[in-house]
Amino acid sequence: MSILTKISSIFGENTTSERHDRTKHVDAEKLAAAALMVEVAVQDGDFEDVERNAIERILTKKMDLSKEEAHELLSLAEDRQSQSIQILSFTKEIKNHFDDKGRAYIMQMLWEVVFADGNEDDYESNLMRRIAGLLYISDKESGEIRKKVMQDKNLS
Repeated sequence: MSILTKISSIFGENTTSERHDRTKHVDAEKLAAAALMVEVAVQDGDFEDVERNAIERILTKKMDLSKEEAHELLSLAEDRQSQSIQILSFTKEIKNHFDDKGRAYIMQMLWEVVFADGNEDDYESNLMRRIAGLLYISDKESGEIRKKVMQDKNLS
């Protein structure tokens, strides 16, 4: 099964030649993680440049992508996020491909996106609690990850 077919089946989307060209080298779990980052970023009603830049930085540093690959993945993730009506498909993909440590690492990236603009919105907090539950990450562990990110960003 090609990666495009896999991604399409995961997200229930029709394939096109252009989409095939854009997604043929994308791992479904990376796309799911990036789409969750976009979902977190848009929760406060505004997807700011600082959040977009933070996601691209996270993708390059923590997912070992080039700047071009990170930019393309973010573009795909925005497309997926805008077409999705629920986060369940994204969290399911992550749950199926990552162990406990990997899911905690994803949560850390998501918290970094939350704090990219320097503050935590109530909608973002609510979404993070839902994501943590869907990824089988306890409130305590998510809170510890949140505190670590805040400390790293000198927000505590």
